[in-house]
Amino acid sequence: MEARAIQRTVRQSARKMRLVIDQIRGRAVPEAYAILRFSKKLAAQQIHKVLKSAVANAEQQALRQNQSLDVDRLRVRYAVVNEGPTLKRFTAAAMGRATPIMKRTSHVEIHVAATEAAPAAPQAPPAAKPAKAEAKEKKVSKAAAKPASRGKKKALAGAKSRRKE
Repeated sequence: MEARAIQRTVRQSARKMRLVIDQIRGRAVPEAYAILRFSKKLAAQQIHKVLKSAVANAEQQALRQNQSLDVDRLRVRYAVVNEGPTLKRFTAAAMGRATPIMKRTSHVEIHVAATEAAPAAPQAPPAAKPAKAEAKEKKVSKAAAKPASRGKKKALAGAKSRRKE
């Protein structure tokens, strides 16, 4: 089960928000909450709201489908921050001029999904190889370790010595 939440036109630049969203991408939801709660970045508050909304959406979706949902098993599957529309303003400058101010906005999108506990299948120990096969592998690995251009070096050395004579 996957749920998502989107917050549009957050009044902070996408570049600053990406610094925080990169820290929680792929993490478990409780761990992501902890990272966002103790982050000093202002963007963490907005991202925390979106993550909280995505978790609430997952709970509501599970209720509608009459399924059980453990919030601690949710993971941040997809988290991205895109640029929103830029608010263009002007401020006064020297000698009667005006300079532009770009007030950047961003769109935050977070998808959370429940991780299924895969049943761990017992693995059988690898079958023993015959002694002959092991000996062949050792010979092949030794041959691969030797440089292939040994003969060329001797040939070049011989050609140099002929030039001197």
